[in-house]
Amino acid sequence: MIHASTHSRRTWWERLSERCYRASMPQLVRDMARESPHLFDELLRDLEAPLEAVFEQAVAHRLGEGGYPAFMPAETLMPVMAQRLGMTEASLFEAHADAELRATCNRCPAVGRCWRALRHGIEADECRGFCPNAEALAREQLAC
Repeated sequence: MIHASTHSRRTWWERLSERCYRASMPQLVRDMARESPHLFDELLRDLEAPLEAVFEQAVAHRLGEGGYPAFMPAETLMPVMAQRLGMTEASLFEAHADAELRATCNRCPAVGRCWRALRHGIEADECRGFCPNAEALAREQLAC
């Protein structure tokens, strides 16, 4: 006879609680963005603030859907991404295509993924795989 450990099995209540918690997170993020936009802005701009994983995932998903138009990725993400790809912040702002780079960043379809990647220190090679500015930043780096 096989005995299952009661400590390793989660109860139906724990499973239900977890499911409700995960299901409520997108609404929590929407409410926070709507009711506390200044706090939400601070949260988005602080790439080092520790966040609970489910909450962070819901924020990234909302950004990826374009659900928070007040967030300008070029202000927060582009300088960090440029550094990750080997460009200094000074050379970024000296770049000839700065306006074009900013426009591309602000229209980025991978902004949620980028936000999470930069928060977690993802390496440059992986960033190049989804950043629409990666090639342009590399060209600008060579030109500077």
